[in-house]
Amino acid sequence: MVLGIRREDKNRWERRVALTPSHVKRLIRETGARVLVQPSNTRIFNNSSFERAGAKIEEDLTKADAILGIKEVPIDKLIANKTYMLFSHTHKGQAYNMDSLREFLGRNIRLIDYELMTDQKGKRLVLFGTHAGYAGMIDGLHGLGQRLLALGYNSPLIHMGQAHVYPNLECVATKLRHVADIISDQGLPDAFAPMVFTFTGAGNVTKGARAIFDRLPHDNITVDELPKIVADRFNPRYKNRLLALQVSAQDYVERIDGGSYDRAEYREFPDRYRSVFAQKIAPYTTMLVNGIYWESRYPRLMTTKDLADIQRRRELKSRMLAIADISCDIGGSLEFMSHASTIDSPFFYVDAVNGVEHKDIEKPGVQINSIDNLPTELPFEASKHFGDSLYPYAKALALGNLSDPVLSRAVICQNGKLEAPHAHLEKNLAAAHGIRVADTRRKRVLLVGSGMVSQPLVDYLARSRDTDITVASNNLDEARSLACQFPNTQAMQLDISDTRGLDASVRGSDVVVSLIPAPLHPQLADAAIRNGRHMVTASYISPEMESLNCRARDASVTILNEIGLDPGIDHCSAMKIIDEAKSRGATVRSFISWCGGLTAPECSANELGYKFSWSPRGVLTAGLNAAKFKINKLERTIESGSLFAQKFGRVPLFPGFAFEGLANRDSLQYADIYGLKLNDMDTMFRGTLRYRGFAEILDAMYELGMLSLDNAVRMTPFEFLASRINLEPGQFDLSQIAHALATRLNTTPTSPLVSRLITAFSEFGMLDPAHRAIHAPTHLDFMSHILQSSLKFTSGERDMVCLFHEFGIEEPSGEYNVHTSSMVAYGDAESGETAMARTVGVPAAIATRLLLEGKIQTRGVIRPTIGEIYQPLLERLASMGMHFTETTKQGAHHSLQQTMAWN
Repeated sequence: MVLGIRREDKNRWERRVALTPSHVKRLIRETGARVLVQPSNTRIFNNSSFERAGAKIEEDLTKADAILGIKEVPIDKLIANKTYMLFSHTHKGQAYNMDSLREFLGRNIRLIDYELMTDQKGKRLVLFGTHAGYAGMIDGLHGLGQRLLALGYNSPLIHMGQAHVYPNLECVATKLRHVADIISDQGLPDAFAPMVFTFTGAGNVTKGARAIFDRLPHDNITVDELPKIVADRFNPRYKNRLLALQVSAQDYVERIDGGSYDRAEYREFPDRYRSVFAQKIAPYTTMLVNGIYWESRYPRLMTTKDLADIQRRRELKSRMLAIADISCDIGGSLEFMSHASTIDSPFFYVDAVNGVEHKDIEKPGVQINSIDNLPTELPFEASKHFGDSLYPYAKALALGNLSDPVLSRAVICQNGKLEAPHAHLEKNLAAAHGIRVADTRRKRVLLVGSGMVSQPLVDYLARSRDTDITVASNNLDEARSLACQFPNTQAMQLDISDTRGLDASVRGSDVVVSLIPAPLHPQLADAAIRNGRHMVTASYISPEMESLNCRARDASVTILNEIGLDPGIDHCSAMKIIDEAKSRGATVRSFISWCGGLTAPECSANELGYKFSWSPRGVLTAGLNAAKFKINKLERTIESGSLFAQKFGRVPLFPGFAFEGLANRDSLQYADIYGLKLNDMDTMFRGTLRYRGFAEILDAMYELGMLSLDNAVRMTPFEFLASRINLEPGQFDLSQIAHALATRLNTTPTSPLVSRLITAFSEFGMLDPAHRAIHAPTHLDFMSHILQSSLKFTSGERDMVCLFHEFGIEEPSGEYNVHTSSMVAYGDAESGETAMARTVGVPAAIATRLLLEGKIQTRGVIRPTIGEIYQPLLERLASMGMHFTETTKQGAHHSLQQTMAWN
């Protein structure tokens, strides 16, 4: 038997575990079972403690026969044909979890619910109830102290913190002694005397709550004493003591037709009774601590109308100040308890008179604390206590003894059918069709790749506390170096050629982000589609990626590509202007887009006018592409290998920048991508910006064969240069190098080009024969290695990106306007964050967040050219300081197509 222990993901506070490492160690020793534990950085017991106990840390639990957890499992994480043991919150027909129950049935899952693990008399055997009571009472006292202060009254309770701030119960006991001393010494606020705490229920929840409360000075009272006590409210004895009122059903229900309360009758025929809690008890209660087990056939403790009636009575303004609803039955015994609160936001307020629910502690309303995972505020002791109770039945499960009476009584469904005691849930399933509980589980992102762009992406995603990030890389040290900088982020080694390991990693995420080399994206996208997960990448859509479109759509998966800078932000800003023009009936006649990642001007003092903030290989290979575009009604083509030679020598975007440019791939295809009609356009052009002089150097390197994709190389940089210019052995003199260069390039040794090349090769470190040999698969990779080491940014330097769109727009009136949209961004010299990394990583991160939030509904292999993507993305970019400056000038003579100089 293989048991799995799942990672809790309902929210970031859920740190409990069903079995502790000591339980696991014992289980393995006594049964020989294998135990798989999903990794978690938030669990109270760390991964290594389970490994030491003999468990295997494993993301993929598909090998497990039975899976143990605490809270509900997100529907998309359920694994078919398994046994699950957890708190499902379904056996009472809770409408908000009927979809989960429907999935348990549909996926042939055996569901064992801890709430139903009882002895023969129906007494629960495995529960967190006592610890829920501990935490609920601690939080209730904390909340009441805050509420009193908001009403203008200091009290000893202001010193109580929430349960999770205390390392253990011993620390809680110390704090309670301190608060008790203050109550005895300074007393309670007179305006709220006597302070009556009413407790409902007699189970472990209430016992836990009383264990906390009883450490404070108090007297126990009965319901019959309430009127007299409140009438005598100024009695000094109530100044330094709280009052505890423990009530049961016989105290707050009565027969509708009169007569005395009969416990057996009430249980069998609850419809014969009604609650009088609102009349007999609530008007005297300061805080209600609710711990009753309630089912819909019983009368509610209080209705919303009951609460409104109390809140209308001015004389009761100091009553029903707070409710610690530890039972947390949504819309249950307290009709107005509408939702579970959270540890982050533990209290909400119900103003039943005005029908308002809010979170303003100073406004009218009863304070409600309804956290549904209270024991996780005391995770260490709660897990140990729970595991001790669960162990005998986990052992039976590990031994395959499903006939164990405790286990068999706890089965809600198996073999695709409800068990007989739960057959009545069929009607709940039918009635609740389509109702879903709000998804408060943690989001999970798998980032594949840990290179230069990764840091801003992780930084953005890690700001959302509900998101766990796994940085997966074949370079584990690099991944760890990145992950350790951010909360809720872990590193793992990943070989994407290992299909099984890749599938497990992808399946354990909600969105995959691919920042690996572009040729590998389709392989990762295939895994994403196979496992039903969305994916984001900043690279262009390749033919291989495009071929996955139908499969992605059929799997209801989004593969969002081209969401970096260029491509990426350029698409978003372009489509904004284009769609706005179309919406007013205008026609786009010209589109020119320039984008470039550059050094800041003050850092460009080298012959290339360039430094690398990302892989030089991408820059070099881009120069080998062919290009197609249309300018002034003429379609042009640049063949592969001629891009540097056929540069645009002057690109006058801003007077302060000496730009030249290169045509960027096939510009014509973007007319269709952007929804434009190429035949109606004079110009359709996309280009890459560089400082003047860049293309001349790269073109010479191309002519010298330095950018060839053929032949592996193992030699020193000087030997490589010598082999490219036919230097004879022993020729090291600059004049000899100049002569060899001139001969190879068909120019003169004194030409400006030769002079520039010698300076550039010196800057590249290629003129020093003493440099060590480099091994590279191609000539281009050899040069990429050299450029990355010689032209990298140094401390205090920064890069720059420039994006510039120009649109020639013919308005319905016939007026021709030139509309520009531009953005210039600089790197941060102090932190070292580059503008390139930021403008590629952040858009990809925002897109990932939009997918996590369900804001992107389009499926298939897509670009950010649709409003549901580009509109929120541009808004979020602007909020981070990445915004576009737009201008409009009348007349075609203002257009760049009149002034761009093309060689």
